[in-house]
Amino acid sequence: DPCRNFHCKRGKVCQADKQGKPRCICQDPAACPSTKDYEHVCGTDNKTYDGPCQLFGTKCQLEGTKMGRQLHLDYMGSCKYIPHCTDYEVDQFPLRMRDWLKNILMQYYERDLDTSGFLTEKQRSKVKKIYQNDKRLVAGDHAVELLLHDFEKNYHMYVYPVHWQFHQLDQHPVDRLLTHSELAPLRASLVPMEHCITRFFQECDGDQDKFIALKEWCHCFGIKE
Repeated sequence: DPCRNFHCKRGKVCQADKQGKPRCICQDPAACPSTKDYEHVCGTDNKTYDGPCQLFGTKCQLEGTKMGRQLHLDYMGSCKYIPHCTDYEVDQFPLRMRDWLKNILMQYYERDLDTSGFLTEKQRSKVKKIYQNDKRLVAGDHAVELLLHDFEKNYHMYVYPVHWQFHQLDQHPVDRLLTHSELAPLRASLVPMEHCITRFFQECDGDQDKFIALKEWCHCFGIKE
């Protein structure tokens, strides 16, 4: 099979030409496998697609057009009304996000106690100090005042989770800069629950160069240089 181990980017599939050589052609959206409702995604055209296969197949077929350039994955789940993010809400956003990142690392650490592999040894040693701090907040919905108080009192516990998330996203390439496509996986999964995340990321890019540097990322989360 000439297409074996021949990779195509999202929205394209491999097909052998008349000479038997592999080439990438656009995925036919109608030929995408059926999906469950929870696998639906919303495109930036505010249209619900059955899944990423259908969305990126459609984008490929529109290649070279304005619609094709503008079509991206907006967020996971069917399209719905996303309320406007107010100034007050975007100011409070880092409080919840910091707490959420810290709790993700706590969960990874707890899982590692039973089955190792979620964190590296270096990561585990850093998270252990946070985990063993008996003043840490129990995961859940907390009042803004409590999150702010905990951040001020236990500032050191929040530094590593913020750095860790940046480096988790900074993968293509690893250059200490986050691009739109590197942010997309985190943003797309959070938009339905955290409608301020889009504006938050936009405002994190202080110099408006379409890249979020580590310094800008930390500044957004209130982490000192």
